[in-house]
Amino acid sequence: MERESMEFDVLIVGGGPAGLSAACRVMQLAQEAGEELTVCVVEKGSEIGAHILAGTVFEPTALNELFPDWKEKGAPLNTPVTRDDIFLLKNQEKATKIPNAFVPKNMHNHGNYIISLGNLCRWLAEQAEQLGVEVYPGFAASETIIEDGQVKGIITGDMGVARDGSEKDGYMPGMELRAKYTLFTEGCRGHLGKRLINDFKLDEGKDPQHYGIGIKELWDIDPAKHEPGLVVHTTGWPLNESGSTGGSFLYHLENGQVYVGLITDLSYSNPHLSPFEEFQRLKHHPEIKKYLEGGKRVAYGARAISKGGYNALPKMSFPGGLLLGCDAGTLNSSKIKGSHTAMKSGLLGAEAVFEALKEGKSGEEITSFQKRFEDSWLYKELYAERNFGPAMHKFGNVVGGAIAFFEQNILRGSLPITFRDTTPDYATLKPASECKKISYPKPDNKLTFDRLSSVFISNTNHEEDQPVHLKLTDPDIPLKENLPKYDEPAQRYCPAGVYEVVEKDDGSGKKFQINAQNCVHCKTCDIKDPAQNITWVTPEGGGGPNYPNM
Repeated sequence: MERESMEFDVLIVGGGPAGLSAACRVMQLAQEAGEELTVCVVEKGSEIGAHILAGTVFEPTALNELFPDWKEKGAPLNTPVTRDDIFLLKNQEKATKIPNAFVPKNMHNHGNYIISLGNLCRWLAEQAEQLGVEVYPGFAASETIIEDGQVKGIITGDMGVARDGSEKDGYMPGMELRAKYTLFTEGCRGHLGKRLINDFKLDEGKDPQHYGIGIKELWDIDPAKHEPGLVVHTTGWPLNESGSTGGSFLYHLENGQVYVGLITDLSYSNPHLSPFEEFQRLKHHPEIKKYLEGGKRVAYGARAISKGGYNALPKMSFPGGLLLGCDAGTLNSSKIKGSHTAMKSGLLGAEAVFEALKEGKSGEEITSFQKRFEDSWLYKELYAERNFGPAMHKFGNVVGGAIAFFEQNILRGSLPITFRDTTPDYATLKPASECKKISYPKPDNKLTFDRLSSVFISNTNHEEDQPVHLKLTDPDIPLKENLPKYDEPAQRYCPAGVYEVVEKDDGSGKKFQINAQNCVHCKTCDIKDPAQNITWVTPEGGGGPNYPNM
């Protein structure tokens, strides 16, 4: 098939903090050197920020480097953190506040801001365009172009393909976007990044990546209960009841609003667990309920986060490109922050690529990137917290937290040993028959809600007549293997009601139903399916959630 083709010096896949920081930095360097470069960012969301979801307490370290005058430029950092409250939730009623002196220092947020990461990305895109970057939202990168062992660019997804694969009226084939260097910054579990790691064996000798599923809501609350700048974190209940780990957050941003959410580590073993329902339960705890009661939920979203840290970091360079930000897994889970680390990896990638272009290179592996990374504060920060995730998984939140406190507050560095976590998250499930069933209460539609009403306020939309973007390698596995052994956990780990086991219309038995229109692109199914039978690929560009102020 003949495809239209465009060529650039640098192509960036993904309009998140890593990709947009890289785009801005490359252009800054080009302008400082009096060079002319063509730089393009492609983003699958309908607009920049539409698919961006994070906590977010934001550390401005990397932003200070990229735009020292960000305040004058109007960056949307409006609410400085004023106070940290951390609670151990003992059960559904009781909580103990952890004194600040016993909190690992990485969890102190003095100097940080409560922000909408989506809005920060919208602002970064404006800066990029002012610097001359071409930014194309609504274009999903569906394939990587690899020729002679080098990445040469990407192919965007075809538009106007029917579910049966036929071409509808208005069909448009995807374009080839070619570049001297391509930077992959798709966020956690990027579908092209996943293939690149496999194709170029970038994870050889590394621990498997580990993940959490973050579920988040935006609420308008009673002004009398609102305290701009207050950061609340909790650990313990409800996840400890099911033997899983993770924690919750509640952040008071501006305009009488709060973010509330729960991160459930995807290393959990009980297939009856539902991260979505655990989050609903959390909101009835007095320490959370006291803020939300009488308020109104205005937005919902979910996204997987990379939690493997330093031990799971793949090699980030390969012929023709770099893997950066959460696509590589640069999140610092001991800080519960990945935006500043993603941005810094983008800056390092931009500097390495600019240097290669200046030397006349095109497609050769940028082997100097590793040293540039190792000389940076990003490397030092991730190396210092390398034990945090494995300690939490091995010993639980309380003992793991004590180890983190000892490392960070007493040693002021890390232990001379490295804990490892070598079991991938998909391999941790126990048979359903060996696990306690979990009874979740029905939603009250005041504090707690069902999946479908939640998906509705995520503004998720997909063209209905298009190929299903959740691919089953073997369509028989859900009913033949996952249902009898694990009670088909996809029914519960998906936070959007995409997967159902339902009776066939003719009454002849059960079928595994995929409601792809509901998908909020969180990637949990791609990560947690015990048979690794589900592969998430990009739907038509512009499909998916449209998050406001998230």
